Amino acid sequence: MADETAQTPEPTVPELDPVVDQGLQRIAALEKEAADLKDQLLRTLAEMENLRRRTEREIADARTYAVTNFARDIVGAADNLTRAVAAVDAEARATGGEALISLVEGVELTERELMKALEKHGVSRVDPAGEKFDPNFHQAMFEVPDPSVPSGTVVQVMQVGFKIGERVLRPALVGVGRGGPKVAPTEEAAQPETPPESGHRVDKTV
Repeated sequence: MADETAQTPEPTVPELDPVVDQGLQRIAALEKEAADLKDQLLRTLAEMENLRRRTEREIADARTYAVTNFARDIVGAADNLTRAVAAVDAEARATGGEALISLVEGVELTERELMKALEKHGVSRVDPAGEKFDPNFHQAMFEVPDPSVPSGTVVQVMQVGFKIGERVLRPALVGVGRGGPKVAPTEEAAQPETPPESGHRVDKTV
């Protein structure tokens, strides 16, 4: 009778053929290499997309702001035309004769055409009378005690400003009211926070 207490021999694990083992290792290495290449491809595609978007923004900015320096010089001429028209009051127009009226009308026409040309290239006036003071586009020159308007309201514009696109080209020089009720927080939050053009100082102290 066989010894029932004898231990059953453990099954032996067959050894892999060396060629098969090398093949499995090669497959694993290729799968890892493929995963790494896929990851690199996805990263490269993301970088290319970011570069494309950044290039499009830079091209758009270049088109919008290419005339910045030229426009900054031209707005001085627009100021002079405005001053020339303002220098002739209603009484002078009424008594100055046809020659003076024709001259004034010619200056007004020239001013309108100049502003149309500027607006065509994204340049517009900033005339903030009655608006809340915005340090991004206005430069406070003095305060005016005026309890009839909310504190921080522009009550006087000494020189209109100009902007190109959403950037300040020249800040408006203004006087700011003080002494009235403060502007509600909701109104303050509604004000734009566009930063002034780099290198152009705007006084933020009211």
